[in-house]
Amino acid sequence: MVRKVRVGIVGMGQGGSIVYKTLQSIEHIEIGMVCDLLEKTQGMKMARLDGVQTCVTLEAFLKVPNLDVIIEATGIPEIQKQVRQNKSKSSAVIEAQGANLMMFIIEEKEKLSEIKRLKGELDAILNSVQEAIEVAGIDGEIKYVNPSFSRVTSLSASQRIGYNVFDVSPNGALAKSLKTHEPVLAHRAMVGGTSVEVISNASPIVVDGNMEGAVVVFQPMTDIYKLMEQLKASNQVIDELQNHIDQISTSSYTFDDLIGSHPEFISALELARKAAKGNSTILITGESGTGKELFSHAIHGASLRRNKPFIKVNCAAIPETLLESEFFGHEKGAFTGAVKTKLGKMELANGGTIFLDEIGDMNPYLQAKLLRVLQEMEFERVGGTKTIKVDVRVISATNRNLLEMAKEGNFREDLYYRLNVLELRLPPLRKHKEDIPAYVQSLIAKFNRKFGKHVLGLTARAEELLMQYNWPGNIRELQNVIERAMVTVEDDMINHKHMLNFVDSQDTIEQEQLVIEIMPIEQMEKQMIQLAMKRYGNSMEGKKLAAKALRISLATLYNKLKAMSSNL
Repeated sequence: MVRKVRVGIVGMGQGGSIVYKTLQSIEHIEIGMVCDLLEKTQGMKMARLDGVQTCVTLEAFLKVPNLDVIIEATGIPEIQKQVRQNKSKSSAVIEAQGANLMMFIIEEKEKLSEIKRLKGELDAILNSVQEAIEVAGIDGEIKYVNPSFSRVTSLSASQRIGYNVFDVSPNGALAKSLKTHEPVLAHRAMVGGTSVEVISNASPIVVDGNMEGAVVVFQPMTDIYKLMEQLKASNQVIDELQNHIDQISTSSYTFDDLIGSHPEFISALELARKAAKGNSTILITGESGTGKELFSHAIHGASLRRNKPFIKVNCAAIPETLLESEFFGHEKGAFTGAVKTKLGKMELANGGTIFLDEIGDMNPYLQAKLLRVLQEMEFERVGGTKTIKVDVRVISATNRNLLEMAKEGNFREDLYYRLNVLELRLPPLRKHKEDIPAYVQSLIAKFNRKFGKHVLGLTARAEELLMQYNWPGNIRELQNVIERAMVTVEDDMINHKHMLNFVDSQDTIEQEQLVIEIMPIEQMEKQMIQLAMKRYGNSMEGKKLAAKALRISLATLYNKLKAMSSNL
């Protein structure tokens, strides 16, 4: 068994600590004692943790027996003298100069170990990279290729390293970068000595301001083509998903957006609120522009399906030849132009609500298929054989009399009764003109936000003009009139001039061109009150408008109406 060399160290500062740390790791060396005047130096703490004896006086250190080597690391002449004079004859002394040499050797060894470690990491990285890499010196001699280089080019490292790039691949990006001392990007060329076409990026290697060589990274064009095909396929999937997302929407309106005080309107609103809690099919009837779609949005938004899709289909806007495909989807190759499978509106609405506007325009063949969905909640795509199950609530709307159409054979009677489990009848705007001021204020607020304006409202004459008009286009027409007026108005109030071109009030004007004979003031007042009540209605809102038009207070109007009724 080899005897360990027993070592003692005087001075545990930075130098002594480095020597200690290295010697402690050597198998055949035993640290017998370390000494330093400062007990709390890092080296002294390290030794105590390792279980090595420590002392803080030179006298105590020199009494330690059997030290083969004493390393004096302080460099203090007095301490060196005492060590030489009082050491054991069998102990060799390495003074500060020798210790410094030892520290230098140790530090260089540690640096070399760190360089080897970094080189190992770099080799591991370069060897794992999928792109081909080639490195050449400033003179063009090839010094390194990674495994991917051999994979891409079928050239081994021995067939490349040591050769000159200007000879074997003079037209490549690496040679070009060495010649120009500049980066070369997206360079397309053949690898010298092969038939492999690649696209390359090369850059100079600069150390301390001097160019030492260059490196090139490249991929074969076949990989690029594969990536392009994958990208194309991915884009196709994204396009299909985007197409599906574009067809799916959520409800945009709530019951709070539905304004109206007419009894028929209130009745429809209350029934809609109750219907929203269930799953029954709903038929919304009314003239065009009365708000049928808004009601469908509100019903879906208040239902348990509100977090599921809300799909809108205008049966009158889709060509009859495409209607079945739009509703139920189609399989790839089902007909000319069907290059991929497409989901239909019914499938997209699964779990949610589908709103069928203008249901009266649906063709009889599709009516039969819709009836099956309502009865069985299943269908097949066009050109498909697989039965698809769905859970969809159907809300339909029409401005036509479906019952009359059914009696005349123009609409399936069984489908009519399936759709008409609950019917909401929306009144035309001419029946509840008293709601016009409220509608107008809501629309002005909406268009103020849209156009960045600060319109406050209508002048009395403008409001009167709206109240006189019969609104064949209903609320939708009113919305269009207000939007056009908001575009042209420059003040904070909309006057009648902003709407004269949009509202045909000729009938009203002709009605007002009456031949009035001379009569008592009291009778004239009575006729004006009667005319105002006829125009604005007998509701609370109507009386407010009448009082405003007559330029009297509401209380005065009530008193005069009371007096008129008592004189009858």
